[in-house]
Parts: sequence; structure tokens; C-alpha cells
Amino acid sequence: MTMPWKSPSSPGRGAAGAVAGRGIEALARIMRSVPDRLDAHMGGLYLLSEDGQVLELAVTLGAARQFTRPWRHIGLAAPIPVAEAARTGRIVWVGGGDDMARRYPRVAVAMPYVFCLGAVPLIARGVTYGVLFILWPASHPRELSVAERNGLGELAGRLAAVAAEASGAGSPIRAGPRPVLAEERVADLLASAISRLPEGLCDIDLDGRVAAVTPAAVELLGEPAERLIGAYPWAVLPWLRDPVYEYHYRGAVISGESTSFVALRPPDRWLSFQLFPDATGLTARIAAADPGTVVDVVAGPGTVVEGAGIGGADPTRHARHAGFSTERAVHTRPGALYHVLHLASALTEAIGVQDVVRMVSEQIVPAFGGQAFAVLMAEGGRLRIVGHRGYPPGQIDRFDGTPLTESTPGVQASTNAVPAFFENRAELELLYPNRRETQDGMAAWAYLPLVTSRRLIGTCVLAFAEPHHFDVEERAVLTSLGGLIAQALDRARLYDTKLGLAQGLQESLLPHALPVVPGLEVSARYLPCTEGMDVGGDFYDLMRVGPESVAIVIGDVQGHNVNAAALMGQVRTAVRAFAAADADPGTVLARTNRLLVDLDTTLLASCTYLCVDLAAREASLATAGHPVPLLYRPDGRAEVVEPPIGLVLNVDPAAEYPQLRLPLPVGTTLALYTDGLIDTPGADLDQALTDLTATLARHGAQPLAGLADALLGRAGHTEHRTDDIALLLVRSVAR
Repeated sequence: MTMPWKSPSSPGRGAAGAVAGRGIEALARIMRSVPDRLDAHMGGLYLLSEDGQVLELAVTLGAARQFTRPWRHIGLAAPIPVAEAARTGRIVWVGGGDDMARRYPRVAVAMPYVFCLGAVPLIARGVTYGVLFILWPASHPRELSVAERNGLGELAGRLAAVAAEASGAGSPIRAGPRPVLAEERVADLLASAISRLPEGLCDIDLDGRVAAVTPAAVELLGEPAERLIGAYPWAVLPWLRDPVYEYHYRGAVISGESTSFVALRPPDRWLSFQLFPDATGLTARIAAADPGTVVDVVAGPGTVVEGAGIGGADPTRHARHAGFSTERAVHTRPGALYHVLHLASALTEAIGVQDVVRMVSEQIVPAFGGQAFAVLMAEGGRLRIVGHRGYPPGQIDRFDGTPLTESTPGVQASTNAVPAFFENRAELELLYPNRRETQDGMAAWAYLPLVTSRRLIGTCVLAFAEPHHFDVEERAVLTSLGGLIAQALDRARLYDTKLGLAQGLQESLLPHALPVVPGLEVSARYLPCTEGMDVGGDFYDLMRVGPESVAIVIGDVQGHNVNAAALMGQVRTAVRAFAAADADPGTVLARTNRLLVDLDTTLLASCTYLCVDLAAREASLATAGHPVPLLYRPDGRAEVVEPPIGLVLNVDPAAEYPQLRLPLPVGTTLALYTDGLIDTPGADLDQALTDLTATLARHGAQPLAGLADALLGRAGHTEHRTDDIALLLVRSVAR
């Protein structure tokens, strides 16, 4: 059951703030029991933000801050296990790397490590306060045991009780600017014994910094202890700056399992590293590696040089193959790539411009701690806002239409492909004093140029409610994200343009209203597919062809694009023309078929055409490969009409279409439809037709509007459709 989000008002400073601070510590104390109670190596605790829309990381266990930084703020709509747990109010279990890749591909792309994960919401008295997540090593069974599930529930209950008590006291617990570490470092009483070992040992804390180092490690690494302690190994040792080495470190910490690799210390010394993680940090064992036995050497991002160092080869040659100089290396942190990978994965699902805006606002803005987001484009000499999220209603709209001659940060960013970062209002107003655009209620801004195919198409604005420091890494990542957003927007604008043209064409070809015919009651529905371009070739029509006769047609042209919509219009026009000549149904379909063949198109079309004699209350029907009609009789029986079925149109120019005469006494309802109503992926067509007939039997006596709703909603067709659907209901009534 989904729980309601309730966010008590934030307390003021002073006593209430102190209570909230003690609340965080109370949560951290409970979290410290995780390794012993659940035999897990890593975890964390998210708390809901004040507005209840973002999960904010409050406490971590066994996780370095550099790992958690991209995940500190997660929107509730994100396709991530912790967000799903908060939305659904249920435990979410991910049983390994394959399970993660299948259910949460974005997470798997950004964190390509093998581990098991459990996320459980913190719920007390019907209110959701946050989410607890726990990581187990890859060796954990694929299923969560009953004891572990109970342990998770009990632990979440204790955490929720603390959060509920603080909220009830008027001091709801909120996440701080940085997550609190739940670990307690324990002094090593065996330091003197360890120092005698020939191998070097390093103690690395959860931030990835060297906390302790033995003399042997100092000698092997070639740097004094003063430089190593408190620093990242890859920051002090240039030859460890290749991202692959940090990848091994991350893999060990996140998976909870040991790993090893070899690295070349210039000019010619090979070292082996073994990493042993637990919930408090990581121990690195370093030893000299015999060049004659080194087989696999990490050689640049994601590659391996086989046989490096064998047979007296020059080891520095392999270092050069690895893509880094023995004198100078450029450090590219894998953590900095998370946002790029995450957004790139998310944007593959975006179709239109508003999809791009929604993806960025839901997946990226919370991750950077932003408050609002807008996309600006220069069109017709003015600045246009094509999408925004997070601003108060009406506030951002005031800036729409700003002339490009004005000196504003939005205009500058939309006409100059240089990113601009303003960490506070003072910086912004120093360059743009007294400008209307700067009065948007925000306190820090990132203006990111949107450049694609060497064209500047606009700018993306990320706004913050509080002053915000943009470090070098964050600026680089945001600038890269701007490029991804630009490409997605360029594709989305093209799609929106094509979609508008196709939908306009289709709407102009489908009848806006069906004529009123005494003796008949008619209801029509058209639903576009929810995948692709939302436009297809389904059509229907009703026309008078004589004083006492009416022609009814329904059809489906192959495809879901502009070509299908255009051909649909041609088929509908042809049927109207041939029907006006007072031809029988078989002749109308035969002539339409020959016309399609003459048009030299590769698209096929199915069609059912019937001519109703209003005086005799009977219909003459012919079909060209179209789904069979259904008939509801006055006595309440529903059945399938089985006319002789001819070939679909545009296959054989000489095809013939035999006819069937069908009585239509008062109270009879005829249901005509296209295949989207019954042909869904994985469905059995015969069973789908049987189910549709049963639905008609149950609801056939209802007014046509209610009957149409029942038929369309039979299998959730109102929510998700892989094909468009046309439905035409015709009922014989007294004149």
C-alpha cells in the first residue's frame, strides 16, 4: 500500500534544531548494528525532504562520501530501488547484478558492480519518513531469507519510531548537508607486529583516503608517509590515476568482496595490490610483483594488455599502451561519470521535448541539490521558455519572450556557447544589475549551453534555492550533461514537429462527427498507440448512399507514421467515392484494392465495408482481411460474425470479396473494430476474441458510450497500447 507523504513544518534554530541533530545521531547508532545483525557490509538511510518529493541521504554505513555524492538527492519518481520502496511502501529486493540490470538498468549502468540490495521504507502510524537500504556481497543468495526480511523490518521499525517521535515533538529529522557516518574506527593494537611484515599495508577509510600506512608500504609506493596519510592514493601517486584502478577500489567497497590488480610504478617496478573491504574501511596489501610472472596488466579504461612484462619486455611500453605517461597522468574519476551515464540512460526513454524536461527535472536536478530547471531557446529574435519545473506558478513565464537585444544571463547563454556559473546572487548581479530575469527567487545558477552538431540551440538553467559552490568536477559534469540534453532536445523537437504534422493530417482525415441517421444509433472511438509516434492508419466512416441506405466502413493501414496516415486518407476517400456510385460492398472493396495496387505503395490495408438497408433492417457485408465483427442480439446473446474473408488490400489486383447478408432487427448492436483491440504482445488471439465477445454479452444492453468504455477497458487498453484502436458501434433502433 502506498503511504501518504506527510512533512511536518521545519523547526526553527536553537533547541528544536539541537533535537533534530540528536535525532540523526540516534539513527546513526541504530545503523551501527547492521553488520552484526544482518551480516551486511554497507548501507544507508534516506529521509524525505520537507516537501516530501525528494529522498535525502542522512546516514551512511560502509560507504565513502565520494560514492554517495551522486546519490544524495533522489527524486521519488526515479527508477531506483530506494525510490520504489518509498513510493510503494514495500520492501524492494534486488538479488544480484543480473536482477539489477533487468529491473533497474540505469543503476546497473552507473554502478557496474555485483551486489545484492534491500530497500525498506520507514513507516510509522501510516506516515513514510524515509528508506533504509542495505547492501550484501555478491556471494549472498539470490533470495532474501525470512530472518533477513524480519531483521530489515525490525531495523526499519526502530528507525521509523525515532523519526516519528522527533516529528511528533515538532522537530522532524532532516538530512544535513553531508551524510553522517555511522562507523566507529577501531584502533589497531597489532600495528607494531604488522610493521614487521615484508608486504606493505595501507588502511583506507570510507572516504577513500589513506588513514595509516606501514614503513614497507611507504618504501614500495615511493612516497613519504606524510604525503600519503589523509590523501587519496590516486591523487598522490600519478601512476595510479588511471580510472581502472579506482574502479577496482570501488568494486571492492561496493561489492564487499576482495579484489586484486597489478600496476606499474615508473620506471620499471611492478606492484601487486590486494584489497580487503569491510564496513569500516579497506585494507590494501602491497607487494612487489615479479615482471616475469605478471600476466594481466590493467591498461587503460576497460582494457587488458596480455603478457605484459614477460620475457624481459620493456614495462614502460605497457604503461604507454595504457594511455598514460610515466611522467604525467590525467585523473578522471569514475564517480564524476555517474551523472553523465545516468542521464544518458534516462534520455534514451525521452520522446518529446516535455519528456526531456521531465527526465532532467526528476533525475538530475535532485541529484545536484537543485530547486528548479528551465530550458530556454532563441526563436524569432526572442528568448522562449520551452519547458520548466520547480519555479513558483507564473514566475518563470514572465521571462518568456525576452528580446535577444537585452543583456540578461538567459540571453547571453542562449547566444554564446560558454557555460556560466553563479554561486550566489551577488555574483549574478555584479554582471547583470537590476535585470528582471535575475528576480526569480533563486540564489545560485548554472547556465549550460545546449550545443549539438556545432549549433547552439539554447540553454539549460539549473537554479538553487541556496548559494551553491560549483567545484571543478561539478562544472565539468554539468557542462557534459548540457551536451547530452542538447542532443536529446534536438531529437525531441524533430519528433514533436513530425508528430504535430502526422496528428494534424490524421485528425483532418478522420470524421469530426458522424451523421445522425434515423433508425441507427452510432458511437465511435479512436485511441492512438502509446508507443512511437502516436499516429497510425486506423480509420472509420459512415455516409449516406441513398434515401434508405447507409454505408459503414472501418479499416487499418499498416504502420504508425505519416505514410500510414496519408494512405489511410486515400483509402477512406476511395471508399467514399466508390460507395457514392451505389456499388455493393464486394465491388467497393475490389475497386479500392485495384486503386491501392496502382498507387505502387508497399503498405497493406485491411477493411470491412457494409451497406445497411434501413427499410429492410439488414446489412450486406464484405471484408478484406479485417478482424471479424461481433454481434449483440436483442435476446442478450453475443456472437462472432463469420463472413467469408477476402485478401487484405494491395496484395492481388484481381482479388474478389464475397458478401454476407446480416439481419439487423431493432435492438441489434454490431461492433466493428481494428486489431489493436485484441492483438496485444503475448496474447492469444482466439482467447482475446472470446473475452471480447463475453464483454459484449455482459454490457451489450448498456448505452453505446458505456459499452464502448467496457470494450476498450477490457484489458487496460485505456492505459497502455502497442497499436492504435478504432471502435465503431452500430445499433438498430426504432425510427
